[in-house]
Amino acid sequence: MKMDLTDTTSSKINNALVQGRRAIGTPAVGMVLTLVIVTDEEHAYDALKAANEASREHPSRKLVVIKRVSRSPRDRAKARLDAEVRVGTSAGTGETVVLRLYGDVIDHAQSVVLPLLLPDAPVVAWWPVGSPTDPAKDPLGALAQRRVTDAYTAEDPIADLTARSAHYTPGDTDLAWTRTTPWRSMLAAALDQQPDAAITSAEVEGEPCNPTGELLAMWLADRLQIPVDQTPRDTPYAITSVRLRTKRGPIVIDRPDGALATLSMPGQPDRTVALKKRTTAELLAEELRHFARHEMCPATIRPRVQRAGTPPTSAAPTATASTTADQRRDSPPPAPGTRRTPRKRQQT
Repeated sequence: MKMDLTDTTSSKINNALVQGRRAIGTPAVGMVLTLVIVTDEEHAYDALKAANEASREHPSRKLVVIKRVSRSPRDRAKARLDAEVRVGTSAGTGETVVLRLYGDVIDHAQSVVLPLLLPDAPVVAWWPVGSPTDPAKDPLGALAQRRVTDAYTAEDPIADLTARSAHYTPGDTDLAWTRTTPWRSMLAAALDQQPDAAITSAEVEGEPCNPTGELLAMWLADRLQIPVDQTPRDTPYAITSVRLRTKRGPIVIDRPDGALATLSMPGQPDRTVALKKRTTAELLAEELRHFARHEMCPATIRPRVQRAGTPPTSAAPTATASTTADQRRDSPPPAPGTRRTPRKRQQT
């Protein structure tokens, strides 16, 4: 069921939601969170499609905030709120409200969104594009317990993450870090099978200037205390290969096609493992699972980097899988722009 409201208010939108639920015969609310999507008209369709798919796992009320910029000064001075209310099958699992803000109401978007939040339920704010440098101090971000951005959509992803690292607040996270989850899990599993392997260095190959490859390289350097090289490769995938060099031989995870990877380890036959490139909906669904245990922001732990000290020298002992197993899983990497890997290559 879909209802269009022109020049409306938050109160009228709430009434439309109640009427819509009654009309389709589901008056009870079974949603677990409110997802606030802040985007523009160009990216609204893709963002809402991803949110609807993620809502199959996390039933939610989705509030899509679209700030419309009028062409003439006269229209920009007029405050107006248009809404599109969707319930039932057209809204995924839950409810959807598309809010289009005009004029002065753009500067007060939080006043429109606040009455529409589900009571006693967590709030997640997601910026598919154009995320603020300090999400926690953004008027809409201040309403949320978790704030999700995506540095990959920025014009300069590495600079975007670096700038955001100075304003990190617990609850901030980025989908560039979420994309590293299967790689980190597989690397940890591989090293668990080589507990005495002395890791001397590592290499990450992938798309140039992709923040996911940058974050994985810094995570390896911080967790294993080893130098890490980054090798640009002409590919559409963030990461295509990770190589850990040990005294017994290299541990390699190679994924050239974005679907299946080959895991090679010393003393064992090569094996094929699933390492599929995940969709935005799958990434968002993973982030919506993290309310039970707080996970620090992937790319912005500058104080942690300052406490970690200098990178290892040639006289320092090499890392082993047994001494670093507890540090590998779900651990935040250092802040972008902080170079703790002397062998890191400059990307172009």
